[in-house]
Amino acid sequence: MSYALMTSGGKDGTLALDRALRTGLDVRMLANIYEGSTGRVRFHGVRQELIARQASALGLELLSAHTSPEAFEPVFLNLLQAIKDRGHTGIVFGNIHLAEVRAWYEERVRTAGLDHIEPLWGEPPIELVHEVVERGYRALIVSVDLRQQAAAFLGRELDADLLTELSIADDLDPCGERGEYHTLVFDGPTFSTAVDFTPGRTREIDGHRFLDLIP
Repeated sequence: MSYALMTSGGKDGTLALDRALRTGLDVRMLANIYEGSTGRVRFHGVRQELIARQASALGLELLSAHTSPEAFEPVFLNLLQAIKDRGHTGIVFGNIHLAEVRAWYEERVRTAGLDHIEPLWGEPPIELVHEVVERGYRALIVSVDLRQQAAAFLGRELDADLLTELSIADDLDPCGERGEYHTLVFDGPTFSTAVDFTPGRTREIDGHRFLDLIP
């Protein structure tokens, strides 16, 4: 049996992959959906080219799809079929505690005849974000919600100092599960090489600030 990883390139999906591999799952594919109108991952603002480089560094086949002009759900359903057509039996996700988000994906994945795997589910977010760093992954904060406590963290790498700030911030999910912040993982123990990029300008859209990473 082989599996695909559904990810936006961030720390939760990467840690889910790490755990899946350590338990013996044969993960062969990285599946990603991005906005066709911008060429970037929704909410993260990461260019699709960097996701392709990440997949290559992880040694995974890339299966990508975009949402323009179609909406997310039909694109996702087509992606599920493509994963199944390639002979994979399940999909690994990095969800943690948002039950309605997990339920939305799980219903559609199982309806498609695929296994739904959640290696991180139900664990304390602060322990998970520490595990990302302790395992040796390097993650950069590329997007923040300006209305929430992580707004000042844009452009910072996830390290011991930032872990301390995340743990003491009021009303902040340390993993950013409620959209407080998003990351791009660019190196770590499952990477054959680091993903290179040049930090560019910041931009603001609908109350969010993004750091443009140039491949």
